[in-house]
Amino acid sequence: MDAREETAEEPSLFPTAVSEEQLEEAKTESTSKPLYVSSQVFPAPGEKRMLQGSLIIQKRASEHYMNGKEAMEKCQYEKAVICFSKGINLQPEQTQLYVSRAEAYLQLCDFQSAAACFKQACVRQPRSFSDRLAFVYYLQGQCLFDRGLFLDALESFTKAAQVKPGCRTSAVRSLACLTAAGHLTDCLQVLNDWIASDEPTSDLYVLRARLHKQMNQNSQCYRDVQSALLLKPSCPEAEALLLQLREAGEGARRAAVGRALTGHLSEALSLINLALGNCPEDGRLYLCRAILYRRLQDFSAAIEDLLQAAELSEAEEAVRRQAEAPDGGAQRGWLQKEAELQLVLTYNDLAVQCFGRGLYAEATVLLNKAVQGEKGLAGLYLNRGDCFFRQREWSFALADYQQAEEMLPGEPAVRLRLGVVHHTLGSLYFEEGRFHDAAVMFSAAVRQNPTASRYYENRSKAFRKVLNWERAQQDLICTLILDPTNEESCSTNSQS
Repeated sequence: MDAREETAEEPSLFPTAVSEEQLEEAKTESTSKPLYVSSQVFPAPGEKRMLQGSLIIQKRASEHYMNGKEAMEKCQYEKAVICFSKGINLQPEQTQLYVSRAEAYLQLCDFQSAAACFKQACVRQPRSFSDRLAFVYYLQGQCLFDRGLFLDALESFTKAAQVKPGCRTSAVRSLACLTAAGHLTDCLQVLNDWIASDEPTSDLYVLRARLHKQMNQNSQCYRDVQSALLLKPSCPEAEALLLQLREAGEGARRAAVGRALTGHLSEALSLINLALGNCPEDGRLYLCRAILYRRLQDFSAAIEDLLQAAELSEAEEAVRRQAEAPDGGAQRGWLQKEAELQLVLTYNDLAVQCFGRGLYAEATVLLNKAVQGEKGLAGLYLNRGDCFFRQREWSFALADYQQAEEMLPGEPAVRLRLGVVHHTLGSLYFEEGRFHDAAVMFSAAVRQNPTASRYYENRSKAFRKVLNWERAQQDLICTLILDPTNEESCSTNSQS
């Protein structure tokens, strides 16, 4: 740079600086002036000395500034700092001196000193160097972060965000510092505030999803991933997270099935809970957990999961219809039917438990729900018939047993129950004096269970009441054949 260029640059930094020629001209003019003039026109000798001193200071400050710029061009940053500092000492009101020294400090990676200089410049020219100051704080924070000083880096990024509030980059780096320092709860709170106060974006949801995953809050992670995909269906980060969650969920499900097959139901339940944490909208997982709950006799939880599985199955079917998936209907049908069947079995198991505790009315209500859901299981009618029988609802019990007989012809358990209920009805008719009807019921009982001596004995009594002595005698003989120790039948036979 030649002398003319240096002279041309000086007025931009020091607008009141003067050249050597101007100084000599001022001295000549001062010596040629008459000594006796009015003080109202010419400055006093003290004022002239002050003016000359100010011009000299400006000139020296300008020289230091130019020397500093020359040192910066030669990458002599320490020398540049010294030159700019000398200039500041001479003229501390010059903003550009602080800015130039800040740039020199920045080249030396002395971020603290650079920030201090930019702050001085901002004091003299507010808002002119805010972006540069924010950049220095950001750069300082990144260097501290790379060194593992996360809390110190957090302080720098926070300062950068305060200097430039609209810049989200510094705020995001602050979150990274909180995460790296292990302050996950604080980081999550900041993210929650952002999403609540600002318009949420897919990037924010992905960021919070990653944080949830790091905190092992997989359900919340899944929900945030879904929210991100709703805003941006082709978001690769969200798709990658979703794939990780699904793979983890499937692995946990397979492990749970293996533990369940070996009888370790509690461990299987823990694994299926883990799978549901990764995929909380997978109906298959709710179905698996419901089966485990049923086997563990936690029927309320099983019913809740089965209802949830059915609801998710319907939602998935709606999505598949929109996508026109060719195999969606079959998969939906399987899941829906299996959930309905498991719900019926759960109602039945819970009814059996209530029956064992003597809660026959409650058991009947549950079996009504089971029969409503599945009308093709004979066991449901048998169990409901038993409940009716215990409640002395003989007609309803008989109807259920007969329905079971139609579904399972010749089944011993069904025939035994039919024999009992027919015998009970026959005994009631006999007590009411309806001997002919009693004989009919006892005959039905004998047909269902011809090995029960009591049925022949009571039918014999009914036949005697209707004066059918021959049939009565035959039943007495059958009674004695089946039960030779029956004293009452023996005495009756002797009398006859």
